[in-house]
Amino acid sequence: MTLDKRSKYKTIIDLLKLNELNEEGCPACGRKFALGEPIVMACGAWEGPPKYIHENEAVFDAQTKTYFERRCYESRKER
Repeated sequence: MTLDKRSKYKTIIDLLKLNELNEEGCPACGRKFALGEPIVMACGAWEGPPKYIHENEAVFDAQTKTYFERRCYESRKER
């Protein structure tokens, strides 16, 4: 059985992650996270390493096998 390449970057918000991430909120949209929401580890316009963002704010790039924040991904495609 092969796992989808995307699944290693996906998770669902549990109480531990909620407490860890909600002080800052989602770097992509600014909203707070809620228990049970799907999130992904994604690269974005922010400095530093990839961060957890809401799954609906991310795009999976099959070529690099990486999630990108939607606006960042679209700006990369325009080049």
